[in-house]
Amino acid sequence: MMGRFQERFRSFINNRWLVFVAAMWIQSCAGIGYLFGSISPVIKSSLNYNQKQLARLGVAKDLGDSVGFLAGSLSEVLPLWGALLVGALQNFIGYGWVWLIVTGRAPVLPLWAMCILIFVGNNGETYFNTAALVSCVQNFPKSRGPVVGILKGYAGLGGAILTQIYTMIHSPDHASLIFMVAVGPAMVVIALMFIIRPVGGHRQIRPSDGRSFTFIYTVCLVLAAYLMGVMLVEDIVDVSHPVIIIFTVILFVLLIIPIVIPVYLSLHLEPTVPIEEALLPKAEKSEEDAHEVIFSEIEDEKPNEVDLLPASERQKRIAQLQSKLCQAAAEGAVRVKRRRGPHRGEDFTLTQALIKADFWLIFVSLLLGSGSGLTVIDNLGQMSQSLGYDNTHIFVSLISVWNFLGRVGGGYFSEVIVRDYAYPRPVAMAVAQLVMAVGHVFIGMGWPNAMYIGTLLIGLGYGAHWAIVPATASELFGLKKFGALYNFLTLANPAGSLVFSGLIASSIYDREAEKQHQHHHNLQNSGSIFSGMLGVDEPLKCEGYICFFLTSMIMSVFCIIAFVLSMILVRRTKIVYSNLYGKSRASHVG
Repeated sequence: MMGRFQERFRSFINNRWLVFVAAMWIQSCAGIGYLFGSISPVIKSSLNYNQKQLARLGVAKDLGDSVGFLAGSLSEVLPLWGALLVGALQNFIGYGWVWLIVTGRAPVLPLWAMCILIFVGNNGETYFNTAALVSCVQNFPKSRGPVVGILKGYAGLGGAILTQIYTMIHSPDHASLIFMVAVGPAMVVIALMFIIRPVGGHRQIRPSDGRSFTFIYTVCLVLAAYLMGVMLVEDIVDVSHPVIIIFTVILFVLLIIPIVIPVYLSLHLEPTVPIEEALLPKAEKSEEDAHEVIFSEIEDEKPNEVDLLPASERQKRIAQLQSKLCQAAAEGAVRVKRRRGPHRGEDFTLTQALIKADFWLIFVSLLLGSGSGLTVIDNLGQMSQSLGYDNTHIFVSLISVWNFLGRVGGGYFSEVIVRDYAYPRPVAMAVAQLVMAVGHVFIGMGWPNAMYIGTLLIGLGYGAHWAIVPATASELFGLKKFGALYNFLTLANPAGSLVFSGLIASSIYDREAEKQHQHHHNLQNSGSIFSGMLGVDEPLKCEGYICFFLTSMIMSVFCIIAFVLSMILVRRTKIVYSNLYGKSRASHVG
């Protein structure tokens, strides 16, 4: 009896689904950056900052959220629990020090030092993201789309989850939100850090995986719908504190409920598969490896029309060509060329990936797509105000939920594309970019209720990028250095935001606001000599669809360019995905 209990407990501790659920909980705490809008007013008032100084803190926050070189490098050197511990310490020290300053418990520091503290505190997120993604992508190498989509989705909802918890605490001291951000995520991560690790999963899909993912997807949809409902109710109705406590308890239940999967699988042990593949198998020479030596030859020798054939016929023709080349190489008729460095689908270092056109296609496409989406997220307040909406918070809440559903849905549908059709995953990113292009047009035209449709389309498309891109990078450039590759690609987000929001959107908005101000000023002067003196010190404000019309059209064009780049990537990687997923699909169909 005791032996059976120990076996089941060991199965529970080493279950890759336990790692996945723990990673989901950690990602729920990785949305610290989304709370900056709630934290910044108390920083501004207690330290007497103006809006320009506060904007610099915002830039430091965005950089901390995206610059993950150190996290990627440490995840390769340290065990993942070590990287998580470093992230938790950064989060605690950075935001903890800010809390001490804001509450007067520590001396006030100059602005540049405050920027460093915000950067350090928010940079802890990159360790949480890296450790969660690296461990789970390695544990579920055949289900990368769903895994990445769900994990990135929970990170997107993190701000809403933490906000609801703070609402329950109901503290009159607004600085206590900074304390919660400093202490809460650090405690959760330290509690779970030894669970987050590769556990020697299997290359093959387990029989229970389909049911388990369906259950997780159901929980995700219920959680998103519940959070949206709670946010709307609390925004519209004056809810009493006991009701808020009940809302938060239900939220905790929805967060905890996925633990039933590893518990159930441990109680009902699946029969072990006779041939188990290692998580990251060491390179051992085999007949199959010998065939892969001439993979570059196949790309050079195969006729262009082969790519146009149906998947099964294309696979057959490639196999025939491979066989002929192998025979010719064995007889010395041809000399097999060995390209320098790995081939697509093998393990790349960051340096090796940086000289590949495919890597830069992903990066630039992500910069144009996600950068334009982040610009809308950052400027939602001004966009909705210019179109005459009084309640701007509703759009912030809505786009966070659409962002979450975009991440979960992007992971799911991109997995269907590669699993059922062996077609390149970037085609899903191309579709997301077309959806975003339409969303930008809706906002730019300013039609009635256009903001609701625009935020829906842009939120879904923006979120989908963060499920599709990490999975694509792991397929084309391998799992071994995935942490470094992923953290380099995330730099596309602040780079895109800097160009679109910092240069294009703000300049056009200020120009249109200046025109309106000048026109209003001239009307006042024509009416009265003294009326022009009124409102001189008021900040420039733009009204009407014209404020963001040109910006939205420019971003729509950039999304179409991103679509073209993604389709070029699809064309270039067809053979790679056919090799990665074609065999498993053929065996599944057979």
